[in-house]
Amino acid sequence: MALEKSPFQSRIFQSLRKLTQSPLLVRILLSTYILFLLVLPLSALILVLLRNNWNDILERAFDPIAIGAYGLTLKMAFLAAFCNTFFGFLITWVLTRYTFVGKKYVDAAVDLPFALPTSVAGLTLSTVYGDHGWIGSFFHKYNIQIVFTPIGVFLAMVFVSFPFVIRTLQPVFQELELGLEEAAWSLGATEWQTFSRILFPTLWPALLTGFTLSFSRALGEFGSIVMISSNLPLKDLVASVLIYQSLEQYDYLGASVIGSVVLLIALISLLFLNILQTFMTRTQ
Repeated sequence: MALEKSPFQSRIFQSLRKLTQSPLLVRILLSTYILFLLVLPLSALILVLLRNNWNDILERAFDPIAIGAYGLTLKMAFLAAFCNTFFGFLITWVLTRYTFVGKKYVDAAVDLPFALPTSVAGLTLSTVYGDHGWIGSFFHKYNIQIVFTPIGVFLAMVFVSFPFVIRTLQPVFQELELGLEEAAWSLGATEWQTFSRILFPTLWPALLTGFTLSFSRALGEFGSIVMISSNLPLKDLVASVLIYQSLEQYDYLGASVIGSVVLLIALISLLFLNILQTFMTRTQ
């Protein structure tokens, strides 16, 4: 028996129906949303740069400390995204192909980095991987330090960007038909041939998308990194923390310049990954 809609619900549905039937109004709403959310903040950042001398801008952009922060941020973000892509693929395979005790709890735990404040994540990682932590104490015996080193930065980036690959791959895995694999096996294909010729061509666009999302999230991480790293220049200082330090010193130009460089790096990286995905799709 269908539930009857209240007059209030009916008015809402009628309003939504009218809204979707008006393309011009939809465009105006979406354009306004994007304008206030993206265009205006980015324009303000660019205007701050244009008000200053180009020599001052270039001096801050190519400062050795800033260059070191760019390099470390890019390297750790790429490694974190690669690590999450590899292990995310394996975890997704297990979650979608096998049934085991506690599966729903493992699946729910994947979303934990989404809900956990990044500062709490940094504190948790520092506690576990510190010299006196559960895991850090083991490595400390062999003179391997994790916290306050680039390794800590890497762990923080892995933690906060971990769910993206899994949540991107899961719907694709769930739509895969086991009958295709069984047909390949019945025709004499090996497991590797089945994976490389049937499964991977279907999965790699989602893998690349998950890698891109994970890389982008890691690139801008701040809260957990500032807790787990020493934030020392040319050691484990990343770009996001350097921007914060510049603001603390009232160097608004320096913060704007570094932020603009990071934004440019992110845009170039995303553009390259999108072009690569388009090229591979057409090649396939």
